[in-house]
Amino acid sequence: MVNSARYFEIQEERRNLPVWVHKDEFLQALKENQMVILVGDTGSGKTTQIPQFVLEAVVYENPNPGGTARLVGCTQPRRVAAMSAARRVAEEMDAVIGEEVGYTVRFDDCSSSKTVLKYLTDGMLLREALVDPLLSKYKAIILDEAHERSIATDLLFSILEKALTSRPALKLVVMSSTLYAHELSHYFSGHNVPLIEVPGRLHPVEIVYTRDPVTDYLEAAVRKVIQIHMCEPPGDVLVFLTGEEEIEDACSRIFHKLGDQVKVVPLYSFLPPAMQQRVFDPTPHPVRKIVVSTNIAKTSLPIDGIVYVVEC
Repeated sequence: MVNSARYFEIQEERRNLPVWVHKDEFLQALKENQMVILVGDTGSGKTTQIPQFVLEAVVYENPNPGGTARLVGCTQPRRVAAMSAARRVAEEMDAVIGEEVGYTVRFDDCSSSKTVLKYLTDGMLLREALVDPLLSKYKAIILDEAHERSIATDLLFSILEKALTSRPALKLVVMSSTLYAHELSHYFSGHNVPLIEVPGRLHPVEIVYTRDPVTDYLEAAVRKVIQIHMCEPPGDVLVFLTGEEEIEDACSRIFHKLGDQVKVVPLYSFLPPAMQQRVFDPTPHPVRKIVVSTNIAKTSLPIDGIVYVVEC
């Protein structure tokens, strides 16, 4: 197989991620233990890199051709995160999405018999566990963003605790961006659970607060976006609001004020997947992209080009 020039560029980018420094430490912990907990800052690269490290350790180095388990599964709390992470990792591995790397979300299964690394929502993994409680297809499970504590994730913790006991060869990695992960080590008290912390961000973050409380946060957010566009250097803007109605209203107001100077893109869970993917489309210079989103863009969803974040 001949790798593309882009593949080698991406490999260099991967080595600059904070999580890469901890690769050997993580692989050693995974080799010696059935379960590992990893705490990493947002932007450290854990969502895209840790599944590849696990794939390398438990599938490629230990293929076990006689066994039925051959998959590494990585859960995400939201479908857009699962889809975008899978596409990014497929690009990093120079693979075709749906073949070696795939994803499964509600109403969309982009995986095949060739798939060895699959991203899926925690709800979809729970559905699989209802049919096969031991998750016998998987050599390793990675629960990402465990601190979000959905009902599906909490149920999976219980199911996986039993699966780990019944299947000593199964590996479990629990990842979080908060210190809540420390509490998980007590839940899985029957297992020797090492905890790895990955500090560091790719970029410095400056936080600026409004001087006085605002009476209408929607109007204030729209004004701030316009101010950023008129006064600040180039860079796309991400705006967080609370729901579909507010987002559509804000998009309309921003476009009314700035017109074709910007590309305004909404993002919320009820948008069709094709519409959600528009947030990743590049914009031609000098057009500035404005993404107006619910909290689905807060975790595991890096959007290239974002420089400014407005939090309502």
